Amino acid sequence: MKPLLACLIAALGVVPLARAEEPAVLYARHCASCHGPDRWGRLGPALLPESLERLRAPQIAAVIRDGRPATQMPSFAGTLAEEDFAALATWLLRPAAEPPQWDEEHIRASREAQPPRPLARPIHEADPRNLFVVVEQGDHHLSVLDGDRFTVLARLPTHFAVHGGPKFSPDGRFVYTASRDGWVEKFDLWALERVAQVRVGINARNLAVSADGRFVAVANYLPHTLVILDADLEPVKILTATSRDGKTESRVSAVYDAAPRRSFVVALKDLPQLWEVSYDEHAAPVYDGLVHDYRMAEALGRPGFLHPRRVDLDLVLDDFFFDPSYRRVLGASRDGRAQVIDLDVGRPVAELALDGMPHLGSGVVFERQGRTLMASTNLQRPVLSVIDLDDWHTVAEVPLCGQGFFVRTHENSRYAFVDGMMTKECRDGIQVLDKETLQIVATLRPEPGKTFAHVEFTRDGRHALASVMEPAPDGALWVIDTQTLQLVRRIPMNKPIGKYNVANKLERSGGTSH
Repeated sequence: MKPLLACLIAALGVVPLARAEEPAVLYARHCASCHGPDRWGRLGPALLPESLERLRAPQIAAVIRDGRPATQMPSFAGTLAEEDFAALATWLLRPAAEPPQWDEEHIRASREAQPPRPLARPIHEADPRNLFVVVEQGDHHLSVLDGDRFTVLARLPTHFAVHGGPKFSPDGRFVYTASRDGWVEKFDLWALERVAQVRVGINARNLAVSADGRFVAVANYLPHTLVILDADLEPVKILTATSRDGKTESRVSAVYDAAPRRSFVVALKDLPQLWEVSYDEHAAPVYDGLVHDYRMAEALGRPGFLHPRRVDLDLVLDDFFFDPSYRRVLGASRDGRAQVIDLDVGRPVAELALDGMPHLGSGVVFERQGRTLMASTNLQRPVLSVIDLDDWHTVAEVPLCGQGFFVRTHENSRYAFVDGMMTKECRDGIQVLDKETLQIVATLRPEPGKTFAHVEFTRDGRHALASVMEPAPDGALWVIDTQTLQLVRRIPMNKPIGKYNVANKLERSGGTSH
């Protein structure tokens, strides 16, 4: 302590606060029992940079200080000094001393399951095909919403930060979620309860359910794996994402079901490859190396079932989108390039004139004047790009208020809805696109200053839901009349993020993501 400051404190009779302890000591004393001594998570979520990437140090410090309502995370306001909060938050954003490991033994040990109730029909009166599941990030719940009456049937607790969109079993009875900290949960929408859970990694990105309902595939950042489970969340196969020679690993950034192909299509974060993993037991063999003539079997192939077929690219895909045939993938990279990749021939077949960072994963498909079009927002440019899927040319770049994230529509609606949540000045409004004129005809802004985003339609397209993405009591869903564009009902929620309609997902509506 500087002499002058020490004299001043002594003269005033002030006792200085004790020096802040080392963050590692604080963590071991106050955090390890819930979050694990290695920070990999236990009762609470993993506290690693990869799991906390959407949070900054001041936000983490605030959670430590104030706790999280409706969770087991307590407040440490009366236990730690203010400088402890900041020091601990900064320390948590550093890589762990030991690289996280999560193998099949860990996965099996984490699994909990119970048989679903033997029900002939749902215990509720709602149309099971017109249910919504709503991810409420504020207190980590999944709300089940009746899409006809717009009433909440149940709120089901989830693990920390469900991400990547829930996926439904083919009959619509079950929904699967993946959380940032690697937990996969299976919920019964007939009985309104969770029936299984398993932890497949330390940091997960998203999951996909096979069209036949037999498999669940999960993309992991940590470890670098694609984990394939059966419908009851028993592990079936773990694929490590490596280059052909096995020397370079990659994070797995996304996995989606290509139903007509009976396969999962997988994007890799760090390798210029796209994977296709067939879940058809009769799939053709996969040849990982150079082959003179695969028809004559002049190479050693591997069984095609649940084994990756690698498509080599000259860019690393950050995002991608299927055309309606699921034969072609529209992919974009962070360096501003975009391509069309033909999965049958295993190579790019066209370049797309899309600069910036198109958010292809949130794109939609619709028909206009006898042509099939795809529309995508852009994370760096305030435009909605409209692409002709027959010849890949850009039909229009519709000016927006700001950079958007989600665009949604429905076959029975004249309109598409585009949010501006990536721009501070525009995040509180959803813009309405007339699909015939390709013009913005209205902006919906029910609660100025509050983030208003992510639209999902009811089964018949007559109404749509949009989120006020704020914690309770300010968070809500607004019900929109998709013909008059009137806001007809407000449903209180706790920071609702995504919402997903059973029928639109299972029937693969072109107006939403799959």
